[in-house]
Amino acid sequence: MSAAAVLGWLVLAALAPGAAHLRAGWRKTGLILLGCYAAGLLALLAVRLSTDNLLGDLTQDSWLTGITAGAVVLGVAWFALIVHSFIVLRPGSLPQAGQVLVGTFAGLLAVVVVLPFGMVTSYVWTSRETLNNIFVNEGTPDPDPQAEQTTARPEDPWAGRTRVNILLIGGDADDNRIGVRTDSMNVATVDVKTGNTVLVSLPRNLENVRFRPGTPMAQHFPNGFRLPPDPGGGRSDLLNSVWEYADAHPEIFGGKQHQGPKVLMDTIGYTLGLKVDWYALVNMWGFARLIDAIGGVTLTVEQDVVFGRYNEGLVKAGTRKLKGADAMWYARSRTYSDDFTRMRRQRCVIGALLDQADPATVLTRFNRIAGATKELIRTDIPRPMLKHLVPLALQVKNAKVTSIQFVPPLISTVSPDWAKIRAITDKAIRDSAGGRPTAATASPESTPKSTKSPSAKKKESDPTKTLTEGCGSL
Repeated sequence: MSAAAVLGWLVLAALAPGAAHLRAGWRKTGLILLGCYAAGLLALLAVRLSTDNLLGDLTQDSWLTGITAGAVVLGVAWFALIVHSFIVLRPGSLPQAGQVLVGTFAGLLAVVVVLPFGMVTSYVWTSRETLNNIFVNEGTPDPDPQAEQTTARPEDPWAGRTRVNILLIGGDADDNRIGVRTDSMNVATVDVKTGNTVLVSLPRNLENVRFRPGTPMAQHFPNGFRLPPDPGGGRSDLLNSVWEYADAHPEIFGGKQHQGPKVLMDTIGYTLGLKVDWYALVNMWGFARLIDAIGGVTLTVEQDVVFGRYNEGLVKAGTRKLKGADAMWYARSRTYSDDFTRMRRQRCVIGALLDQADPATVLTRFNRIAGATKELIRTDIPRPMLKHLVPLALQVKNAKVTSIQFVPPLISTVSPDWAKIRAITDKAIRDSAGGRPTAATASPESTPKSTKSPSAKKKESDPTKTLTEGCGSL
């Protein structure tokens, strides 16, 4: 057998275990190896066909442990296979130069075939560590008392919910600060069947916030969240201070510590007329590291955005790929701007990430993304719920995503119309669930007559937008 033939059979053996053994006359061994290989492929196919929620299952500890063990065993087995295939092909009968060539190639091939299994082991281990660091390992979803329990089935993972409501918070937690200042607050309300989503944004400077009747905060602030002005004239009783205030005053809750997340979830849910199921707090500068991990995000900056204590920073206007820091300053800066413009820019960044974080990018940059994510997210979502939330998140990516921003002139942040906020939220959700174009009237109050067409009036009175509406135009 020539050196070229030996090389060819070694490559074939790496792809079809047992091929080299059959060529070398080890018929029984070759057939056993090929049979085991075929059985393994059929078993993988059977698992895929019998599992409706493969990606969800892959978030579970038992699956991750099994995949890790399997990858290690298969990696060792494939290495041994190449070595033994090399031996049975009797390279000793080749000239010395051929032996050196074939031996070197066999060694490299043995290492190469192990690499995919090593990558799988690394990815799975990283995934497991990341999930354990971020998500609560115990707990199951609480049934929604407002849900139609007659439709709930014992196997229903949503416990009768028709929608899942998750509070997405952009915060700037600091080691030197008690509590968290929540500068960006959005509720993603997701239809569990279709994935259609409404992203509801509340401004950080919402005043006179009301708390759900009967709660400790409502008893402490019966007329709304109101504190004396700060010495500098600022206010510490806006919506973005609720978490921080609750954490700093455990006496309100009978001495219970760390009530900030629960209080903010309940407060925002009461404001919108929803039951917020879970929250996810995103550290804003951790978010910048995530953007860097995926290689940046392409955005259209409509006009120059100035930032920095001395206005020394600048994100120039134009369409280009921004690094994490620039993307965050684009989303966060209020210099020569206001909170409401900033809320729109934050929505644009979220929309761009949803569009651009494709599976190929996530796979090729997996370890960097996982590392950034560990520093990025704090949440109370139970680990077992990931099995169901992962496929739902994939549905959202391809479903209809609309947004509402409760900013002036739609509402007054100083004296909000709470009934109007709930009515608009309810209508947007109902329209999203029905698959119809969303349209929510801003107010029943009379308005001056206009010569504009009815369609133009409807557009002006409609606060519901697609996620990227208003983004990307210079």
